[in-house]
Amino acid sequence: MPELAIPRGKTLFSPGAPCPGFVLLLDGVARVSVTAENGRRLLLYRIAPGETCVQTTLCLMGGLDYTAEGVAETDLRVAIAPPALFERLLRESPEFARFVFERFGSRLAEMTRLIATIAFLRVDARLAAALLARADAQGVVAATHQDLAEDIGGAREVVSRQLAEFQRAGLLRLGRGRVVLADRAALSDLACVI
Repeated sequence: MPELAIPRGKTLFSPGAPCPGFVLLLDGVARVSVTAENGRRLLLYRIAPGETCVQTTLCLMGGLDYTAEGVAETDLRVAIAPPALFERLLRESPEFARFVFERFGSRLAEMTRLIATIAFLRVDARLAAALLARADAQGVVAATHQDLAEDIGGAREVVSRQLAEFQRAGLLRLGRGRVVLADRAALSDLACVI
């Protein structure tokens, strides 16, 4: 399979685009999101090294165009199997087929959890979980309020209000384009309902 290097920030695919082939991420991180008619974005999932994109698999298996947008969050290195090779490998290689369906099933389970989270959990719990997931070892979250809103499927204004409440409670400190976690344990307790 040919390998490609893709720079950070590049759009990998967008709604309505045809699928170029089965993609395996070798290095880097990509995100896949959808945008509503009102302009609000929702992060569906991130793709890490060794993972595949369920949108791409869905497009190839169903003969469909993309319905979401994929963007390189970091520089990427990917391997791409053209559609004909993908179909041949599915037919002729039980190991490849198992790999594809295991990754597809795992991602669908993750999407089901996302839907349940958005439908049933309060914004504060979803935001606490997103902050903990994005935090580095020092407790720094390099993200804007809009980034966090996309992560939890909420509005930026709601996220801003909730972050201010967290700050008043001493759970974090806000800065420009970043959040510093001050009380991971309390945020973890809040997020544990997920």
